[in-house]
Amino acid sequence: MSPTRRTILQQLSALGALTTPPLALASRLLQNRDSGMSMPGMASTPPSDKPAINGYSLTPFVDELPLFERAKPVSSLHPHNFRITMREIHAKAHRDIPSTRMWSYGDTPLAPLIDVRAHQPLQVEWVNQLPTQHFLPIDHSLHGCGHDVPDVRTCVHLHGGRTPSKDDGFPEDWFVPGKSHIATYPLQQEATALWYHDHAMGLNRLNSYAGLFGVVLLRDDAEDALNLPSGKYEVPLLIYDRQFTTDGQLYYPDSGDPEHPWVSEFGGSCILLNGKMRPFFEVEPRLYRFRLLNSANSSFFNLTLTNRQPFHQIGSDQGLLPAPVKMTNLLIAPAERADLLIDFSQAAGQKIHLINGAVQILEFRVAAKPGQASQPSKTSRLANGISTSDSIPSTLRTVDRIPESAATVTRTVTLHEYFDKIGNSMLMLLNNKHWHEPVTETPKLNSTEIWEFINLTEDTHPMHLHLVRFQILDRRVFDVFKYQNNQGTRYLAAATPPDLNEQGWKDTVHCPPATITRIIVRFDGYPGKYLYHCHILEHEANDMMRPFEVIA
Repeated sequence: MSPTRRTILQQLSALGALTTPPLALASRLLQNRDSGMSMPGMASTPPSDKPAINGYSLTPFVDELPLFERAKPVSSLHPHNFRITMREIHAKAHRDIPSTRMWSYGDTPLAPLIDVRAHQPLQVEWVNQLPTQHFLPIDHSLHGCGHDVPDVRTCVHLHGGRTPSKDDGFPEDWFVPGKSHIATYPLQQEATALWYHDHAMGLNRLNSYAGLFGVVLLRDDAEDALNLPSGKYEVPLLIYDRQFTTDGQLYYPDSGDPEHPWVSEFGGSCILLNGKMRPFFEVEPRLYRFRLLNSANSSFFNLTLTNRQPFHQIGSDQGLLPAPVKMTNLLIAPAERADLLIDFSQAAGQKIHLINGAVQILEFRVAAKPGQASQPSKTSRLANGISTSDSIPSTLRTVDRIPESAATVTRTVTLHEYFDKIGNSMLMLLNNKHWHEPVTETPKLNSTEIWEFINLTEDTHPMHLHLVRFQILDRRVFDVFKYQNNQGTRYLAAATPPDLNEQGWKDTVHCPPATITRIIVRFDGYPGKYLYHCHILEHEANDMMRPFEVIA
């Protein structure tokens, strides 16, 4: 598949060629280079007195990878009840830059890890104790973001959760500093890694950039029986990018137009893992399980290990795959999760690097000998899970494929981008409709539908549906010019099935440019109003997000 404008520029960014890389059309860069203007869709540069830090110039691997602390229940009598507070914090993202102002769901950049069992309802009181003024550039022209609403609003979405509508985090159900919302999550679903993040209308891109996201690990007996690495050998891993000024503060670009500061994408030269730039992590020479989440606003990451050492992917967005998939690289889009097994048993005393593009972003320092917990005794293997890749189960979980014949409706969703007269991105739409227009997708509860995303843009869009999990059917390249000129759908190649690591249950799907991507969805769960959207947060904000309603 040919690279998109985004992947080309990300590769340049990974090589350090761009210190504040705008993820916009390469042709637009050339077209506007002499204009002296910062246009919508283009990342403007920080003030001259506080230039941007080039993340690739900082000394790597001087900070240890932070690890998550588990959220503590409100009481031992209610182990699935939590109170989580949003607050402003200050923390260092790298040894050599000053402390940074951020927002978090906890006391550190790593929000509390919610680690619970499936089929046991979870209750969370989400408390907003943020300041009343935002520190990032609000675009008051975006839907739901006018001057008539407070500048700081939050709304929490449990991404991947099968949740009743009232607690799903509908973007208009926001609340302000000093207020809270108690949400109940039934968790009637299989073991997986979910995540929670802000979804406030018009502010999601800024609130998430400020730091409002966290991880939920959902367990069940079927996963337990596989004896996967556990305890300190199971590591949640957040990857995202940021840009910082030389005084250590977060820099989020604006268009240069004070009436419409929105930019169409964001990419930064500072890649963070669990809140630190290019950290190190001390591991033992044994098998580890990494629960990877891409929580970036816009960026896709193309990940490999030193010398293209293989690893295994055992799960995706909605849980375990049918079987492990041996891989040497992983392309992960915003909002996607990947459950990975990495075996360090043959690298005792060595340093192994996680690499994005051509840049080492995480250093694994492998101990010369196993620790006490991973000595080859039966008891320790059971306590901490299998210790080498030779013991990875050959089958993981049954994933019954949904036959196309089960679908009673096929829905077409077109993906559009609109430009001004000099080629600057101004608007993103689904089916040529804005968020506030009437609902057009009304699936029936417990029905099965096929949704086909027809991508008329030059970007890959990670499309996410709330409430449901789905399976990818196929992707097929087509002639965009003929389609846009009412000459029908002319396919340019045969349909391709999903990759092996996409053949489990998903909630976010890559929709490449000039491609029709088909998914099959069963709308079980709950009736009510939900939404689907592109999970590039800048796209979602303007206006690549639409409601749908499940009808009982």
